[in-house]
Amino acid sequence: MENTIQHIAFIMDGNRRWAKKNALPTIAGHKKGAETLINIVKAAKNEGIRYVTVYAFSTENWNRSQSEVDGLMNLLRNYLDNGFKELEKNNARIIFIGERDMLAEDIVAKMQIMEQRTAENNDITLCVALSYGSRQEIVAAARKLAALAQNGGLNVKDIDVEMFSDMLYTKDIPDPDLLIRTSGEMRISNYLLWQLSYSEFYFTDTLWPDFSEEELKMIIEEYKKRERRYGKS
Repeated sequence: MENTIQHIAFIMDGNRRWAKKNALPTIAGHKKGAETLINIVKAAKNEGIRYVTVYAFSTENWNRSQSEVDGLMNLLRNYLDNGFKELEKNNARIIFIGERDMLAEDIVAKMQIMEQRTAENNDITLCVALSYGSRQEIVAAARKLAALAQNGGLNVKDIDVEMFSDMLYTKDIPDPDLLIRTSGEMRISNYLLWQLSYSEFYFTDTLWPDFSEEELKMIIEEYKKRERRYGKS
C-alpha cells in the first residue's frame, strides 16, 4: 500500500553556491531560488500536496553579512508585494511562522496583509518560516505553558504531546510527511525539530535554484515506496 502524502517541508539550500557556480552575485542566487519556490509550490499542488513548509530565513541567518541580509529583506518585500500573486491565483493560502519581532515593521505589516488576503484560499497552504528557529519555538511554547500553570489556568499533570503541539507556531497544520533538503547537506539545522519527529527525510545534491518539478515527482514516488513505522519497530 502506498503512503499518502499531504505535507512536504523543504530546506531550500544552495542559493549562494548556485550564484558562485554561475559567477553571479549572491543575491542572484536568492532571486533564482525564490522563482524556484513559486514553481515548486505550483508543482506540489498539481501532485495533490496540501501543505508546503519552507525554511526561508533562520534566526541564525541574521548573522550573515549586512549586505546579504538587506538584499534578502528587500527580495522578501518584493515577493510580499508582487511575487506571491501567482500563488494567490493558484488558490494558495500563505502563512508565516517565526519571530516576527526581529523583522522590520513594514515587512510584518505586509505579511499580515498577505495572510489575511489568502486566508480563504484552500487548494494548498504555503507556510514560510521566516526568522525561525525550532529551539526558540520550543522554548516559547514551554514559556506559554509555564505562564498558564503559574496563573492557575493549567494543571501541569494535564500537559501532553497534543497540548504542547498546540503551543507551537504550526498548531494549525499537520506535521510534515516528508522533509527534502537540497544541496547535499545532511542535517536539519534547527528546523521543525518537534514536527519532524516521524517524518521521512530525502537529501539531494541538487542546488535549490536547480530543483525541478521532475525531481519533486521522482522523490514523491520514492517516498510512496517507503515503509513508515512511526517508532513502532
